[in-house]
Amino acid sequence: MLYPKIVAQIEALPKVALAPERLDLLQHLINYVQEKVTNNSAVNLNFICTHNSRRSHLSQVWAQTIAQFYNLKNVTCYSGGTEATALFPVAAKTLENAGFKIEKLSNEINPVYAIKYSENNHPIIGFSKTFDADFNPTSNFAAILTCSSADKGCPFIIGAEKRIPITYKDPKAFDNTPQQLEKYTERSLQIATELNYVFSQIKA
Repeated sequence: MLYPKIVAQIEALPKVALAPERLDLLQHLINYVQEKVTNNSAVNLNFICTHNSRRSHLSQVWAQTIAQFYNLKNVTCYSGGTEATALFPVAAKTLENAGFKIEKLSNEINPVYAIKYSENNHPIIGFSKTFDADFNPTSNFAAILTCSSADKGCPFIIGAEKRIPITYKDPKAFDNTPQQLEKYTERSLQIATELNYVFSQIKA
């Protein structure tokens, strides 16, 4: 059972008409997930950005949570970067504001976070890593590119069954400005809205 605040967030996501070009991108992910679900196979999704610090984590966390919201089984979501940095604290704060319970497990330069979306599910382990790190799958997964630089920099991802670019503007542009939290929230809600559309289309 998801935390009530997260359920309310998902149920309140805007039912906006997505632009045709976004629908085309999302349809590739829908098709991949649907094929796996139909065949009762594991659905492994690795969300990839340059630094694995913002958009890829937001995507990983929302995808895992929304899959649970729709009672889809065998879905495991990962994230990675073309390089490892750290999960940006404002990205974690944005998720916390949405109802996730976040515990910082270490205090290194690249700290590890436990990100819980329900009382009984295992928390998502959030920290920055490369997309091919041991923590991530090496085969039988879809690589979802969440930023244009990673999309351009990773024309081929070893082990990926499918490579799907679904890119988002970087909220980092608003770091250290009065709009920072507002813009992170805006990007988080955009990601959640599109992933909610994806998983709502899956027939279990």
